Formats: sequence, structure tokens, C-alpha cells
Amino acid sequence: MESTRIRLMTGAIAAAVFAVGTVLAGASAANAEGVSGPGFYVDGEQYRTVGTPTDLSSTGAPASSFQPIYAFPEGTQPNIATAAPGDPGYRGGRWQVHAVSLPNGYDAALGSGDLDGDGVLDSDEELWAAVTAGDLVVGGVVASFECPVIPVPASR
Repeated sequence: MESTRIRLMTGAIAAAVFAVGTVLAGASAANAEGVSGPGFYVDGEQYRTVGTPTDLSSTGAPASSFQPIYAFPEGTQPNIATAAPGDPGYRGGRWQVHAVSLPNGYDAALGSGDLDGDGVLDSDEELWAAVTAGDLVVGGVVASFECPVIPVPASR
């Protein structure tokens, strides 16, 4: 039992490290190339960003000064953030990244969390529905940074 728990934790840590690398690599690419393509969802809407070379991990800033963003394993789907400009509680593009894992696979998480049937998890409500079902696990904070939030034009 203990070795199974250790293997699960090791897998979750590896996934978190990979997700942070993916987020930071995407930020570096966006910084080098300007505005990124669609990068994450907030309440069913897609947003993009411009990568910035900020690392706020060791600033001592309180967690309440950041907004959570949930980083999915590469190749599954765009990330999910909890707020965008104009939303109550939006914190100006300061993010704490939580890597998520999919213990039963992406299809199971989609089956339990896709509340609007659009084929993707695209809101924190859908994310938490998959968590409640046990098909998605939210890990701890793996990065803290700042970047802008830019709506993706409807024509995309």
C-alpha cells in the first residue's frame, strides 16, 4: 500500500515538474514571438498571453495576491484560469500554477467534468466537477509569475 502511494506521489511530482516546464517554455516562446495563440480558458472563453520573464515564487507575496491557473499535461488541452480582466477578484495577471494530473485518463475527466458538453474542460466549475468525481487531481503550487490576459478574437 505504501509503495503504491509513493509511486502515485512520484508520478504526480514528475507531472508537476513537466507541467511547469511546459508553462515556462510556452511563456518563453510567447515572449520571443509576441502574443501567444490560445493558451487557457476562463469560464468557457479562450485567452492568450505574452510571456514575461517574471518569477514571483520567492517574493513572499501572500497567496491571496495570486489567481490560480491549472496546468494540464501537455497534449491534453489548454489550461484553466479562474478569472480574467473584469471578473470579481481578478488579481491583475499574477498567477500561481497548479499542475493537474489525470489518474483515470483525460477521457474520464472529460466525462465527469464537461458540464456543458462542448468536448473540453473550460471553466473552474468543470475542473472541480472532475476533481469531485476523482478523475482529476490538483497539485500544489509549482510556479508563480505574472503575465497579461488577452481575449482570443472570436474569429479564431
